[in-house]
Amino acid sequence: MSDRTMAAAGTSAATTGTPHTDAGDAGYRKDLKSRHINMIAIGGAIGTGLFLGAGGRMAEAGPSLFIAYAVCGVFAFFVVRALGELVLYRPSSGAFVSYAREFMGEKGAYTAGWLYFLNWSTTAIADITAAATYAHFWAMFSDVPQWVLAMIALAVVLAANLISVKYFGEMEFWFAIVKVAALVVFMLIGIFLIVTSHDIGGHTPGLATIGDNGGVFPSGVMPMLLLIQGVVFAYASVELCGVAAGETENPGKIMPKAINSIMWRVGLFYVGSVVLLALLLPYTAYTGDESPFVTVFDRLGVPGAAGVMNLVVLTAALSSLNSGLYSTGRILRSMSVAGSAPRFTGVMNRGGVPYGGILLTAGFGVLGVVLNYVMPGEAFELVLNFASVGIIGTWAMIMVCSLLFWNRSQDGRVTRPGYRLPWAPYTQIVTLFFLGSVLVLMWMDGGISRTTVNCLPLIAAALVGGWFLVRGRVRAVAAGRTSP
Repeated sequence: MSDRTMAAAGTSAATTGTPHTDAGDAGYRKDLKSRHINMIAIGGAIGTGLFLGAGGRMAEAGPSLFIAYAVCGVFAFFVVRALGELVLYRPSSGAFVSYAREFMGEKGAYTAGWLYFLNWSTTAIADITAAATYAHFWAMFSDVPQWVLAMIALAVVLAANLISVKYFGEMEFWFAIVKVAALVVFMLIGIFLIVTSHDIGGHTPGLATIGDNGGVFPSGVMPMLLLIQGVVFAYASVELCGVAAGETENPGKIMPKAINSIMWRVGLFYVGSVVLLALLLPYTAYTGDESPFVTVFDRLGVPGAAGVMNLVVLTAALSSLNSGLYSTGRILRSMSVAGSAPRFTGVMNRGGVPYGGILLTAGFGVLGVVLNYVMPGEAFELVLNFASVGIIGTWAMIMVCSLLFWNRSQDGRVTRPGYRLPWAPYTQIVTLFFLGSVLVLMWMDGGISRTTVNCLPLIAAALVGGWFLVRGRVRAVAAGRTSP
């Protein structure tokens, strides 16, 4: 069966009113509750990109970093809102891979799935690198090699992720509670320090901190624009709630509330935190080697405060790693059942956990351990760029699916739910243009970023080569689905 024939079969189903089904959705337990989904949505919007990445970015772009977070936050909201509309149309643990299969055929599903795997396999490396970096803050771990700490972080999270989706939901719930509580406490303390002009390591916080150190754009506008590529990575988990929707009982009620809350949380936690950081200390006080929140508390001199905040950001890194293993496990199972991923990635345990896909992602995390051994000082930024390419590709596929879904709704082949992406189809088009612009900015940045963009033809070639390896099995599986 050709790809065109498979796509036609999906079109025919939509035309006749027969709902599209994904065999990869079978076997999951609907154990995620409303509180899990809501906190997963929060946790997905608050991760390593803020807790660790903001320090180095602040040092490069200064206070203007808050503009980059705000702009990227708007487009992240558009992406998750588009995914939310598709989820309410048809919940699936395969998420955008399943939607790509319905609207773009098996080639689209294959491309979306492996780009997402590129994102999370490299993000896993970034997360264990961040965890190892945080651990070095404490004297007891200062002499432990970074690669050893990275291996311990991977082993702990992997073991926890393989139990069941219920335990994953509970872990993410409490991880998110810790992250949100820490940011709220930081913001309250930060506001108090600014209002009272409290001394912070010999510096008086306030608007003068920005005005006396080069203003909002101390190095010009271009550094802020060039940092957008890394800021995109900070929002790389917002689509996680769409994947989790396939394992909850009532996504139609839960998802709109969870997704809508992302926008104000982005404004409050990301933009608000960066603005406070800029007001508390000069941008030159921050560094990429330490969380900016730890820097503030360390300068403040409160006994144990920096250690507590460092524990919080360590939790954020482990939370992101946990989420990556969870989501790629579900995506790879959807692909495996369709024939576009190795068979073992579709295997589930008695707890309804697709452990094959989780182990594959963890295997790439082991490569991160090696990377931490070979080049501990550059590991985070190197994988950050490849993760950004993966998330740009994933977001682009979500918006293309949303655009195709909207197009089919215009001639009555599908019905859009009441919860919709606003201003379609212009929102999808503008978002796709933004994502393309991010790639251009990466190339303009030079160094590792330009090398990453130059690797795009290699990534494309790998995808094409991989398709020729799996297309026979994909067609055989599709033929089995359509045969009487």
